[in-house]
Amino acid sequence: MTSGRSILVLAAAAAIAAGNYLVVASLLPAGSVPRAACFAWLLVGPFVPALLAAASSPRDEVGVPARSAAPPAPSWEEGALGLLGVLQQEGRLLDFLEEDLAGYSDEQIGAAARGIHEGCRAVLRERLNLEPVVPQGEGESVVIESGFDPAAIRLVGNVTGAPPYHGVLRHPGWRAKTATFPRRQAADPRVIAPAEVEIA
Repeated sequence: MTSGRSILVLAAAAAIAAGNYLVVASLLPAGSVPRAACFAWLLVGPFVPALLAAASSPRDEVGVPARSAAPPAPSWEEGALGLLGVLQQEGRLLDFLEEDLAGYSDEQIGAAARGIHEGCRAVLRERLNLEPVVPQGEGESVVIESGFDPAAIRLVGNVTGAPPYHGVLRHPGWRAKTATFPRRQAADPRVIAPAEVEIA
């Protein structure tokens, strides 16, 4: 409620209280004293709803910035499709994965993969802050203690008995510390990349 509107509500309450006082004073015989409780209610009563209305209304007075609604965060599906769209835009990832490579030589595939790698790597580094699940390097000996998260560490090979397990790290895994998903302007979030038509 703005300060001007608050003043109007309180002024109306004061007018009602004054009217109540005049009505009570005109109805009472001269020299008589009204009951204190009744008289107080007639004078104070109109201010109660006015004060409640002023206190419960959102504040957007001058000098207090009004809160703007934050845009809704994209869902995981929209975020994943948005990230895939950027990987396609910057690295042509979908084109590469959907291409039939049987007719190309290893040299041709290697030359094409270099540009795709550079574009996709730049996107991932911009959008994801990655860290290894296990900090040691591949090929190093590691000990997996009891209570490990099986969703984060997958044991392979001859796994018998109870932890701790002693093994060799074959892949350190990846964990996203932070992730930012691009906001998509397309009306249909399932359109990962628009078709391109050149007009002659």
